[in-house]
This record gives sequence, structure tokens and C-alpha cells, in this order.
Amino acid sequence: MTHRCDSKTQHLLPIEQANAKIRNQLQAVTGNEKLSLNTALGRTLQKPVFARYHYPFNNVSSMDGYALNTQGINPIQPFQLMCCGTSWAGKPYQKALTPGQCIRIFTGAVLPQGADSIIIQELVSVQNDTINFPANSTLHDNIRCSGEDYKKGDLLLPAHKKLTAVDLGFLASAGIYEVTVYRQVNIAFFSTGDELTTVGQPLANGNVFDSNRHALNGLLNDPCYNCTDLGRYADHYELLKKTLQDAANQYDVLITTGGASVGDADFIKDIMDEIGQINFWKIAMKPGKPLAFGHISSTVFFGLPGNPVSVIATFQQIVEPALKQLAGLSATKRLRLKAQCLTDLKKTPGRKDFQRGILKQKNNGDFTVISAGQQGSHILSSISAANCYIILDAQSQSLPAGQWVTVEPFTCFIAE
Repeated sequence: MTHRCDSKTQHLLPIEQANAKIRNQLQAVTGNEKLSLNTALGRTLQKPVFARYHYPFNNVSSMDGYALNTQGINPIQPFQLMCCGTSWAGKPYQKALTPGQCIRIFTGAVLPQGADSIIIQELVSVQNDTINFPANSTLHDNIRCSGEDYKKGDLLLPAHKKLTAVDLGFLASAGIYEVTVYRQVNIAFFSTGDELTTVGQPLANGNVFDSNRHALNGLLNDPCYNCTDLGRYADHYELLKKTLQDAANQYDVLITTGGASVGDADFIKDIMDEIGQINFWKIAMKPGKPLAFGHISSTVFFGLPGNPVSVIATFQQIVEPALKQLAGLSATKRLRLKAQCLTDLKKTPGRKDFQRGILKQKNNGDFTVISAGQQGSHILSSISAANCYIILDAQSQSLPAGQWVTVEPFTCFIAE
């Protein structure tokens, strides 16, 4: 039997081609700002950061012990040295060590001139100012050399990197207190549909609560973005047209949900044909076929489907990579791995399928996955329960339990 959708998928754009088309049309936003480290978490570096100093700044001790000048010492035999002072972290010993001398030294303290070895305190015995060192002592050890981590002029962080908490600590250790980052991407989003009711309002018969804006608000929660929720709008051609035109004058990106399909009240494509341009419309992806990408003047436009799971899936697979590119980030991709599926999977050939799954790892390291439940594009409970997508190629058919499949965890990214 020929499935009724088979003939309808031949003209749909594969998701890989859709992402390539978007990538080829977008450039990172222009403009930058300087931020202190306290406000830079999650932002994208526009300029690389170089070291101003060697690090460590000096030769320092990596252990508590005794620093010594080993000239003339035979470490095979026990030996004694006179302790002539102490070097504390932040309070270095100021004199040079001569042969036959040592000093007490603590972790992080600067080695004095002439010191070339540190022997840890647990290995020695102390009699007043005389320090007894054992036979077979290891010399030239327990020292962190100046410039061992990086040297003055070395690249610390490249441009296009998203700043993590670790990066901020790294930069602070190098004496960097402010960075130049890309400005935020200005994004507006709204939902369309006569059937939508704002959460908290009485639900009319036949209506549904507007969940898409709340999902998008969470998905767009990123320091690289400055987002505005424009609300919900009825399926009214002129109202939607004016809203899109006005928003295009203020924002870098517009995202709508609903109205991108082929129903009598689905106006988004017709409006875009009038006031902007559509680069592509409809992709070979399930859930999420009715997705539009285009421009209104210089503003990037994404028209997402109306079903809530389709909104989430298309955002993650199509919109999110584009927004990262606009934000100046280096290209990343979601981690994919193989897992054994322990449940049957239903699939009709035609579109690449992103089914919701629950991924686990066994004690031996192998991954297993099960379906998270019903896969309809309106079923939010299964995507709430899921932690990954089970990705089935366009030509795949239903699979029995026990097959190895490709899975994509929701939160893991790697460099391209």
C-alpha cells in the first residue's frame, strides 16, 4: 500500500539542505560591547583574548616542603641543610639561596633565587634549624615553572567562543577584567491562532491554551539574545501583516508560531510573499513540516508550525543553529550516538523523524533508549518525559525492538 503522504514528501526540503540554505544567508550581527567579567557569562567573544603575563607569574612551589639549592649535593646519600627562612604564598623569601641552604616553603609560594628543588615536608626530619633529607631524594621536582600554563602573548580564548564560568575564572587568573563581545541578537516572537487562550484566562469551548510562547521563552533564554514576547494574535491578515512590518523595523529576528500551514486561516506565507521573501517553506521533517524561512528587509524570519511539539523540534533543529550563527558563535552540532532501542518504533517513509525517547546508560557503558510515549505533534507529555530524540532517516520504516538507532541527547553539543 502507498501511504497517502508519500507523494507529498517529494517536494519537501531535507532538513540538512534547509540548514545549509540558512547558514549561507546569515552573518553574525554587527556591533559589539565591552563587558566586565561579572556580566559576560554566556556571551560570545568578538575579539580573541591574549595573555598579558606569563602564568604562573613566577616559579612557585606545588607542595608544602623545603626549597633548596642542590649544588654539590649527592641525593643518593642522606644530607643535612640549614633552614634560613620561610617563603609564604604572597610573602616570598627575599634573599638568594646558596649551596648548603634551604628554606621552608608553602604551596604557591615563590621560589627564591638559587632554589632549584623542593622536597615535601613528609620526607624530612627537623632538628631546630637543621633539616635532615633522606637518601634517594628526588631533586628538581614539585615546582610550577613560570609560563608553564601560558606565556605572555599566547592566545587564551579565541573569537566566537561562548564564555563559560570556567572561562571567566581562567581570564581572571590572567588579569583580564573585561572582554569585547558581540552585541545581543534582538529577537521578537508571537503566536497566531483564533483558538488560542492566554494562560490564566478562562478557556472557551474549542480553544487551547497558548503554550508555544512559553516554550519559546524558555528556549530563547540565553545571554546572547535580547528577546521580546509580542503576545498572541488572531488569524487576521491585515493585523498580522502590520505586526510583522512594525516588528521588522525593530528586531534582528522574528519568530512566529502557527499560520504557516495551508489552511484558509493560515496567512503567514501569503503575508511574507507580500512584504518580504520566503526562501523555503515546508521541510521533510516530522514533526514540523510547515516551517518557513525568509526575510523582511534585513530581518530574519522563521515561521514555525502551530503544534507545540513541532515548535520545539523545529526550533532545536533549525532555528537554534541559525541564532547561534547570528550571535557570532563557532559552529556546533548536537551530539549523536548509537543506542539499542528496547521498544517498537512506528515509522512511515517520507520524512526524517525525530521521535521522543528516554536514553539510559548501562553499567558496561552501552546506551539503551525507549520511546517516551505517544509521538503526535500535539503530545507535550512525551517530550516533557524525554531526554533525547530518536532519529529515523526519511526512508526508514517501522522498527522492532532490539534495533540500534541514532539518538540525540537534548543538551549535549560538540564542535563541528
